[in-house]
Amino acid sequence: MSPAFLAVIAVILCILFRILNVSSTPQIPSIVCKDGQFMECFNKIAPMLREPYIPTRLWGFSGHIQTIIHSIVGRVKCPWPLGERVYLALTDGSTLTYDLYQPLITTVEDDITVAICPGIGNSSESVYIRTFVHYAQCHGYRCAVLNHIGVLDSVQVTSSRIFTYGHTDDYSAMINSLLKKYPTTNIVSVGFSLGGNLISKYLGEAKRPANIIGGVSICQGYNAVVATQWLLKWQNFHRFYLYVLTENVKSIIMKHRHVLLSDDIKQRYQLNERDIAAAATLPELDEAYTRRVHQFATVKDMYSWSSSLNYLANIKRPMVFVNARDDPLVPENLLEPVKQFTANHNQSLYIELANGGHLGFYEGGLIYPNPVTWLDRAVVSLIGGIVMSHNDLLVAKQTAETSDAVVI
Repeated sequence: MSPAFLAVIAVILCILFRILNVSSTPQIPSIVCKDGQFMECFNKIAPMLREPYIPTRLWGFSGHIQTIIHSIVGRVKCPWPLGERVYLALTDGSTLTYDLYQPLITTVEDDITVAICPGIGNSSESVYIRTFVHYAQCHGYRCAVLNHIGVLDSVQVTSSRIFTYGHTDDYSAMINSLLKKYPTTNIVSVGFSLGGNLISKYLGEAKRPANIIGGVSICQGYNAVVATQWLLKWQNFHRFYLYVLTENVKSIIMKHRHVLLSDDIKQRYQLNERDIAAAATLPELDEAYTRRVHQFATVKDMYSWSSSLNYLANIKRPMVFVNARDDPLVPENLLEPVKQFTANHNQSLYIELANGGHLGFYEGGLIYPNPVTWLDRAVVSLIGGIVMSHNDLLVAKQTAETSDAVVI
């Protein structure tokens, strides 16, 4: 074998090792939390927050690879939890569905419902959602998963719209339906990616049911205006990810075009089907379709209205935010505002991992990761921490009321 050939092989291996960040070492998550009493609950229930996150050795230190594997494979050895599909007829004519899953163990004292909002174009049938639901069921939690309108092939669109980045009415309808079924349950809102934005905005928009005791947001971008500007750049494959997101949303619109792009709808909202089909980026697609259907003056106005960052200060529930620094869809500068928020507000926690990509967080093994990811384990533990904090506050309140009664 010639020295030149060996040199080429060595260079290729060096490049691969560089791209995959194989020489990186596992790091302990970075934590921002002002409230020591709140943090103590998570220290008791979520020991992984004090331990290094160990990604899959060969490729897990690359945020790009984690993100790509998540989008293509989802999870390994994914279960298919059994549940019931609930249909809701909304006032605008839309048909909304959510899937309801009961806990697999009944030894848990608290009645907790995890209300899950998936990422863009995802549903209860998405692999990562199924894995998380099953893991949560095994820990005694009831789960409800919102199916974004337009995503499921088996459910027809019955109005002029699909899901959007900032409208929380669908999630609110699911919560109201759950409270009719289980009036005494406590609810923890959990949102992945776009879903994280929606649950944060939902909790910060108005007064919400007292049954909601907290929320967990995973891998959201917080500011759609800045995030979109960043994704429009060609560096570091940003434009590639934006293209994939655009095609995902566009395919949903085209799948239901007999309803969404009927002659009546096109005339009512001044839609041009050719412009929608030709859109190469989300801003182009939203200009051609989304902002017109939802009657925003500009796409920027719609993005600003949709961004959870503008609603964080109004949230009155405990919140946990989880992000990865190597997330190729969420730049690091978008994480600074939420760090500042958690540093200045009680009952809020920010967890940042050096690795994990966008919704990946695979762990263990050299090439083949564990079936349950770090994220699955962590979110179930974070839910437990929120429940513990809620119960501690109830006990403290009852103790204070008893003391006041004795003094009187």
